[in-house]
Amino acid sequence: MRWLMRLWSIHPKYLDAKGLVALWREALLARKVLEGGTKGYRNHPQLERFKACENPMECIDAYIYYVWLESVERGYSFDVSKVWKVVKVSVIPVTEGQVSYEFQHLLGKLRARDLKRYQELVNLHGVEVNPVFRVVPGGVEPWERVRPTRTSLL
Repeated sequence: MRWLMRLWSIHPKYLDAKGLVALWREALLARKVLEGGTKGYRNHPQLERFKACENPMECIDAYIYYVWLESVERGYSFDVSKVWKVVKVSVIPVTEGQVSYEFQHLLGKLRARDLKRYQELVNLHGVEVNPVFRVVPGGVEPWERVRPTRTSLL
């Protein structure tokens, strides 16, 4: 299976350890792509919302900063110096449908790899987003690669 970048809109506090570490790595890769430091992933759909910002580097740095804050909360030692400069950004719109889709996607991952975390979150209502995002009405974002839902055979 091909590796896909996932820059979660939902708050990083919901991720398990594996998910948070992966998000850190993927966000740093996204930063490198946005600054033109790599040829791969330049047209990755997860980057569209950052590219749409007036200053994409400020937006991705702010995004990464909030991931770093969550890592500090958990006692991890992610290197914040990898972020160029951080400004408080809370302007990137994300739809309610996208937030819901991502949370359900995360629950599926947690059910398979961290049942305790899954059980803590499965009945949660009012999912928070990474503070760089502002929730707006709407369905799943057009850039999202929606995976088909498995249905049971009758």
